[in-house]
Amino acid sequence: MYVGSSHPLSIIRNQIISIFNKLGFAVAEGPEIEDDWHNFTALNLPENHPARDMQDTFYISQNPDWLLRTHTSSVQARVMEQQQPPIRIICPGRVYRNETISARAHCFFHQVEGLYIDENVSFADLKQTLYFFVQEMFGDLSPALSKGEGEVKVRFRPSYFPFTEPSAEMDISCTVCSGKGCSLCKHTGWVEILGCGMVHPNMLSNFNIDPEKYTGFAFGMGVERICQLKYQINDLRLYAQNDVRFLKQFTSAI
Repeated sequence: MYVGSSHPLSIIRNQIISIFNKLGFAVAEGPEIEDDWHNFTALNLPENHPARDMQDTFYISQNPDWLLRTHTSSVQARVMEQQQPPIRIICPGRVYRNETISARAHCFFHQVEGLYIDENVSFADLKQTLYFFVQEMFGDLSPALSKGEGEVKVRFRPSYFPFTEPSAEMDISCTVCSGKGCSLCKHTGWVEILGCGMVHPNMLSNFNIDPEKYTGFAFGMGVERICQLKYQINDLRLYAQNDVRFLKQFTSAI
């Protein structure tokens, strides 16, 4: 007979939380049905901002100001609304986007976002935090130019997010093909695992946090992507189908 076990997404979510708990990050949660202010406007995306087009949103028909949150950044907004720095939180939860379901995309998925605001927080602090996360989750690290076999390589690339400046994306060498090139990494050898950056001063001002005194960083990752790299799962639809053949791989036989 078989005994039940945690869903693979729950396993990875708990591992992510545990890693950031070691660094002093507390868990914060918020509603999945959110208002426009906390989901968009407070995060430096005012009405008609082109960055809103980056996210296909489910709006609630009874009230156009309500929506299914598109990211857990809305939880960060609610914490900053209620608390002055220092703030050090991670925000795990389910998010929703109006996308066509396929092997690479789904209309709902799971994120863990992080926020750290205090005096003298720098981009170097952000990088060291994320290096620690990758090392704890995937094992030994090596610089991007290293030829070391079995080591996970890491790189940062400039990017754009409305709520951070400067912004970056973090890639790791593909764990499926060891960086040689496959369908998961689109034959580049690299897989993007998260976005990050320094909290935009406008976002701090929106919550009466003095940007002259405080700085901070934020990051966000998809739990499905981390799970995909950890367990080499190539179809996002498997997470939500309750297929016993899939789930048995994470069940202990007795």
